[in-house]
Order: sequence, then structure tokens, then C-alpha cells
Amino acid sequence: MSNDVRYCEKFSYVFLKFTLIVYSTIFWLVGGFVLAIGIYAEVERQRYKTLQGVFLAPAIILIVLGVVMFIVSFIGVLASLRDNLLLLKVFLYTLTVCLILELLGGILALVFRHQTVDLLNKNIRKGMVNYYDDLDFKNIMDFVQRKFKCCGGQEYKDWEVNMYHNCTAPGPLACGVPYTCCLENKPNEVANTLCGYKVLENERLALQNVIYIRGCTDAVFIWLMDNYKIMAGLLLGILFPQVRVNHHVRLTFDVHQYYTVND
Repeated sequence: MSNDVRYCEKFSYVFLKFTLIVYSTIFWLVGGFVLAIGIYAEVERQRYKTLQGVFLAPAIILIVLGVVMFIVSFIGVLASLRDNLLLLKVFLYTLTVCLILELLGGILALVFRHQTVDLLNKNIRKGMVNYYDDLDFKNIMDFVQRKFKCCGGQEYKDWEVNMYHNCTAPGPLACGVPYTCCLENKPNEVANTLCGYKVLENERLALQNVIYIRGCTDAVFIWLMDNYKIMAGLLLGILFPQVRVNHHVRLTFDVHQYYTVND
């Protein structure tokens, strides 16, 4: 084999190896950052933890995602630095499995979208039961109701599941909804925390000028459909780096094997 050919092979291998190290290191750092945020959020959430809230906590999702990213990326970094074919295979197969699971999960969610929506509404109602006890869920629910101008999960009457908003409960919150469900008439207006007083006793048409009568599940899905270009870009931004890393791993593995055989 000529020196020029061997030099080109060596250069290609070094370039692929360097690129893979950069990709893996970035994902490794991101995974560690996500894991740190998840752990911090979970420590804070423990003060307000409820039995139902643990299934809805974003902190748990962040921790799981961070652990997976951290471990898989660390394997990639180690395999690249040490030229370990076994670790490189593990990294390649793990990336492939993760990518397939993500695509499969998205396809199943679309195919069984009605079941997905029902499951989402069910979990939202579980969170609403402990709305005032689970600060993590409360902050998310308040943000969603304000941002998407909605109330409850499937509809505003979902708030009846909460012990304070149930119509049989004592106190000023009975038969009402949180103030984040109320219409904002003026920007930066100081919110009246009892603006949703007794609204659950009324029908939808009578509340159009009082609260948001649309459920948050429908509101979020409508927003996603209206902003499909943004969502497509976000999805591409999530999947494209994984595909590129997978491609570089395959090339690095092939070049490494070829270079070893022809050495």
C-alpha cells in the first residue's frame, strides 16, 4: 500500500475519531447538565411530594433522560479515546436502539392518539387532585393555563376532582377554579384569586367572559397543529444530531476495521 493512500486512510480515521469525540463529549456534558437539573428539581420537589405527584414529576423524567444520555455518551467518549471496538459496538447499538424507540414511541402516539389523549387527561386529573400539595405540578398547570388560555384537562369542570374546588367542600374555593383559569382583561393586572368563584355551578356559555372554558389538552394540541413548522424544526433538532452521531460511529467503526486489517 502506498504512503499517500495510507496517509489518506489515517487522516480520515483521525478526522472521524475527532468528530465522534466532539459529538460524544457534547452529549455527555448535556446529559450531565440535564441530570444535575433533574436531581436539583427532585430535591426541591421532595418538600411537596405526594403519592400521585411522583408519576407526573418532570424531575423524574429529567433524571432518567440525564442518566441515559450521560452513560451512553460516556461510553462513546471512552470508545473513541481508547479505540475500543467492543465499546464502539455497544455505543452504536445503544444509539440505534434509542433512536428506534423514539421513532416507535412517536408513531404509536400518533396511531393511538385517542388513547394517548385519554391517558394524558387521566394523569392531569390525578395531578389536579393534589394541585395545592404538589408545587411542581401546580407551577406547570398554572403556566399551561395562562400560556394556552385554557382551564383543566379535558374541560374546566375537571377541577371538581380537587378537594378544595369540589362543590361539596367548605370554604371560598368550593365549586370554583384557580385564578389562572380566569380571563385577563388588562395586561399586568393584579389577579383576583377568587375570580373563579362558583363557576362550576354554571354552564359553558355563561362563563365565556369569566374564565377560559376550553380544556388544556385540546388547547395544547391545537397550538401544536398551528405551529407545526416549529414542532417539525424542534423534532429535527432532536433527531438529526442522533442520526449524525450514529452515522459517524458507523464510519469510525468501518474505517477502524479497514485500517486494522490493512495495517
